[in-house]
Parts: sequence; structure tokens; C-alpha cells
Amino acid sequence: MDTEGTSVKMNKKELVRKKNQTLLLDAAEALFSTLGYDRTSVSLIAAKAKVPKANVLYYFKNKENLYSAVLERIMSGWGVGLVDLSAEDEPAQALYQYIRFKVRVSCEFPAQSRLFTTEIIRGAPHLGAHLREQTRPWFRNIITVIQAWIDAGKIRPVDPSHLLYMIWSSTQYYADYQTEVFILENKLEYEDSDIESITQSISKVILTGLGLEVPELN
Repeated sequence: MDTEGTSVKMNKKELVRKKNQTLLLDAAEALFSTLGYDRTSVSLIAAKAKVPKANVLYYFKNKENLYSAVLERIMSGWGVGLVDLSAEDEPAQALYQYIRFKVRVSCEFPAQSRLFTTEIIRGAPHLGAHLREQTRPWFRNIITVIQAWIDAGKIRPVDPSHLLYMIWSSTQYYADYQTEVFILENKLEYEDSDIESITQSISKVILTGLGLEVPELN
């Protein structure tokens, strides 16, 4: 039995599957973020991805499953920013890198933030379980780390929860209100220099308030 040949065929099949799923997730993300859940249909997603409607149903069965998969991908991507944070880390460097990560994601993938915000405004009908079962334990762990920094005198006393909310709101503003920023700044898109400038400005306000200095750029 040619097990090696069978393995190669399975790997190729899996690669094709992942490629097709990514194509559909990208198309769905773009439409859900602009049209909303109710106005987006499987047919529109198929047209956006330039595939038959049957392909969408084959991989995700229905619109709700696809919407949930899009949200799950967004949350998984966002979670990497502080996944390995510990009390032994230097707070200035750790927070600066997280702010930088959040700014870049907001500027380069604004649809993700807008879709997430819309879902939360709707009462998190599809994200509620994820927020309770996965995000909340992660959130509490980060809170514990920040409190450890406070207790060790590494940063000024502050409510750890509100510190995270401040970082999220200030960074995601550049995605959710991208149109306003572009009009006021007379821009068509964010450039690398914008991302660095935004990162530095937010970092100076937040880190200085914590009694920290902004780390030097590498």
C-alpha cells in the first residue's frame, strides 16, 4: 500500500480546503463588516468570492456558521497580542508591543474591528459564549499580571480592566472611525509612518500615565 502517496494526496486536499475556506472567510468578513449580518446573504458572499453558492454551503452549511467562523478567526488573531504575558515581563515593553500590535491590526484589517464592534452593539448574539468561555479567562489572567506589576511598584496604581479598555478603544478607533480619520487627515489609506505615529502617540499617553517611558524603537 502506497501510504506516502496517499498522505501527499490528503495533504493537497487539505491545502485546497484551507485555501477555499480562507477565500470564503475573507469575502464574508468584508461583506459582514459593511452590510451587517442581516443584509449579507450566502449568494452575495459567493459572488464576492467568485465561486458558486454551493461551495459556500459545502464548507459552512449556512450563513450563521460562516459568520461564527469569521468572528472566531478574528478573536483568535487578536488573542495572540498578549497570550504569553507574565508578571516577570517588563511592563513598558510588553504594553508598548501590545499597543503597536493593536494599532497595526486596526489599520491593516479595519473590517475585523468594525465587524466585532457591530456584533457587540447587537448584544453579542454569536460571540457571547466565546467571550464568556475564552476571552474572560484570558482577560482575568492579564488583569492578574497587571495587578502584579502594580503590587511590585513597576507601574502606578490603576484599575487593570480600565487600562485594557482604554488600549482597545484608542487603537480600534482608527478602524471603526477610519472614514472620519481619512477625511480629517485628507488621506486615502494608512501608511507605515501613520501606524508608527499613532503607536507613539497612544503609547506616550498611556505609558506616561503609568509612570513608564516609551521604549526606543528597534
